[in-house]
Amino acid sequence: MAGETIEVPTADPAESSTADGVEWMFAGVLAEVLRIERVPVDSHFFDDLGADSMVMAQFCARVRKQPSPPSVSIKDTYQHPTIRSLAAALVPAGSPLPATTEVTTPIGTRQYVLCGALQCLLLLGYSFLVALVLELGFEWISAGSGEVDIYLRSVLFGGAFFLGVSTLPILVKWLLIGRWKPQRIRIWGLAYVRFWVVKTLVTLNPLVLFAGSPLYVLYLRALGARVGRGAVVFSRHVPVCADLLTVGQGTVVRKDTFFTCYRASGGWIQTGAVTLGRDAFVGEATVFDIETSLGDGAQLGHASSLHAGQAVPEGERWHGSPAQPTEADYRGVEPADCGTGRRAAYAVLQLVKVLALQLPLVYGGVAILFVEVPRLAALLGNEPLALTSWTFYSDALAVSLVLFSGSALVGLLVVVTVPRVLNLAIKPGKAYRLYGFHYAAHRVIARLTNIQFFTTLFGDSSCIAHYLGGLGYRLAPVVQTGSNFGNLVKHESPYQSAVGSGTVVASGLSIANADFSSTSFRVSRASIGARNFLGNWIVYPSGGRTGENCLLATKVLVPIDGHVREGVGLLGSPSFEIPRTVERDAKFHHLASGDELPRRLAAKNKHNAASMGWFLLSRWFYTFLVVSIALGAADLYHSLGASAIALATVLIFLFGILYFVLVERAATGFRGVRPTYCSIYQIDFWRTERLYKLFAPIGALAVFDGTPFKAVIWRLLGVRVGRRLFDDGTDLDEKNLVTIGDDVTLNAGSHIQCHSQEDYAFKSDRITIGSGCTIGIGALVHYGVTMGDNAVLAPDSFLMKGEEMPPHARWGGNPAKEMRDSEAGSRVRGDDNHRDNAGTAVVSRN
Repeated sequence: MAGETIEVPTADPAESSTADGVEWMFAGVLAEVLRIERVPVDSHFFDDLGADSMVMAQFCARVRKQPSPPSVSIKDTYQHPTIRSLAAALVPAGSPLPATTEVTTPIGTRQYVLCGALQCLLLLGYSFLVALVLELGFEWISAGSGEVDIYLRSVLFGGAFFLGVSTLPILVKWLLIGRWKPQRIRIWGLAYVRFWVVKTLVTLNPLVLFAGSPLYVLYLRALGARVGRGAVVFSRHVPVCADLLTVGQGTVVRKDTFFTCYRASGGWIQTGAVTLGRDAFVGEATVFDIETSLGDGAQLGHASSLHAGQAVPEGERWHGSPAQPTEADYRGVEPADCGTGRRAAYAVLQLVKVLALQLPLVYGGVAILFVEVPRLAALLGNEPLALTSWTFYSDALAVSLVLFSGSALVGLLVVVTVPRVLNLAIKPGKAYRLYGFHYAAHRVIARLTNIQFFTTLFGDSSCIAHYLGGLGYRLAPVVQTGSNFGNLVKHESPYQSAVGSGTVVASGLSIANADFSSTSFRVSRASIGARNFLGNWIVYPSGGRTGENCLLATKVLVPIDGHVREGVGLLGSPSFEIPRTVERDAKFHHLASGDELPRRLAAKNKHNAASMGWFLLSRWFYTFLVVSIALGAADLYHSLGASAIALATVLIFLFGILYFVLVERAATGFRGVRPTYCSIYQIDFWRTERLYKLFAPIGALAVFDGTPFKAVIWRLLGVRVGRRLFDDGTDLDEKNLVTIGDDVTLNAGSHIQCHSQEDYAFKSDRITIGSGCTIGIGALVHYGVTMGDNAVLAPDSFLMKGEEMPPHARWGGNPAKEMRDSEAGSRVRGDDNHRDNAGTAVVSRN
């Protein structure tokens, strides 16, 4: 290798703040990581030395352990990919002042257990209340004479029940909280129980399903949010502390945005304001920390975030995590005429559809079944218990088979036909007014073609390309890999989604091919180039400026301006270029071509087909369990009344959790998975794909968010969990590879991912999260990571593979790096009486 070289020192060099001293230290550390004797200071880390992101993460971690080290991050090594350029870039800046972190005295285990017991009683009490109402309603509906009378009674009862479950969370919020204000609440205390009750009810309110509708805006206003006229909110992540939210007139908030007006950190719930100005635009999958604001006419791009204390000035465009100014324009459609009358009419029609069609079909259908079907009617009579009869279970078997297979087959037929018919009314590139026929058609298309059951069933197999093609994706010619798409992929319109030949998508792709203003929308083609690889959790917008042979790394912000990127990799938010591939990941490419590929692909398809069979069998058997419990409740109804329905509700829920835990553990033979580095055409990867397909549904666990029971569930799934875990809604993949210490705080939308797939290589490794750590809202922790005790990862950050966070460090960004005090956001606030400040110490890592 050409260039000046520096030999590895036999002893630690003298500490120096000069470029020569830093070069000397960098050369020694990198040579040790690469296990070579000499390191040229002008050699490119990736092109000449053959390093990759994992190697450079190890380099950064070891540099941070040196005496008086400069602050170096993964991003620095990509932007300055030689020792000389890296040292020259870092030495003038000097060492940053590390951000302070908080160490909170842990709450006692007794209070933790008491809080969980109270939460359990509240859940049981709510279940019984719902059961009592359903008992009265079904008895009244069943007493109807004829189908017309039953239908009318179903409409009345369904309307009353819908009104009750929709308004109850609002009433409870005002009774228990009143108006939210900036404060902090000690987790696991009585004040926290009030917070948890309100959070659970407002986030599970059926009105959340109306996101993107004027009804949803009315719901937010009823909770106390100040939402201006004409604002449109598509995100279902409800702002729990709604009184602290301000959304200006004409503002657009895209889907999957977090603006909850609270965060959990170091054992506390901290509430704070989020302010979105007039005519602002908020992109998809964005995160607003507390005490953030967006000025009038300002924009925040897709896959971006504002950290605490950040404010986007009026009229400016920002993107990235944390956000910074940009010239990119994320507004993709001009406004149209859309008055108040149009919005009101749309909302009324939505209510009519729910109250006059959907709810009567559910309530009236159940009532008719138990009245008209003799065997089911007998269950409601005074006959002896049928629970010990084979006839009872044969009936449950027959009903479950019909329900499961019928709904799956009919559902598949519907999703590939009905949206196609509706799509005839929507022309790409044409702007339509919101809240009319075209908007309603677009919403139906998006909902029907994004049913998760089918993408989970077909994903991670050769079938997914055929399924997405059937939905309307443009994929031809398909180069079949057996893993063209993962089991999490969504879109606005499948008919405007194009993926080039030979492209592989890991999982979590969201194709944002519809643009919205506060009064209009337009669908347009989003085209992903050929021979690309897309990592996890990527938002790809129409107008994305990437072409062929690109690597789009996990959580990358896809550029929408500038030249078309080809033959490169993109990492980070905002994104920057990295090598398309590295030597290590190319070692498996020979398995993806040549004479061996057909045989290996056939073997993979066979294994994936068996995994699909296990998925269908597990979901059908769950349906059988639900039907059996429901019929058992009907059999006991004459003696127990509403208690039978309440007991059935609890049993269905508890048995469901335990059942899916059992299924997921069984997917690996109850042994879990092990750290792996292999080709996608090797059986270790196929077994991992089976595990992903048989994951316990994360939605079923949502009711346990913020309770001690979430830690119990994680332990049952194989996670090594310490004491007093607070989990507000995180997602874990390979559970047995995760170790979590005591008093850890996990925020909503965070993700702990122990694997990565890049082209034809699959890698997984362990993750260790130390005691007292906090992972922010929407943050992602990658495989091979170690977080030291009391470390804090900021919201929407991406802690890359192989990173080592020191104890008490505060990191943030995408990719994450050490934060300065000026970047760390607002400090934790005490409440008005300051009684919650006891036991908290502020420390700084030296």
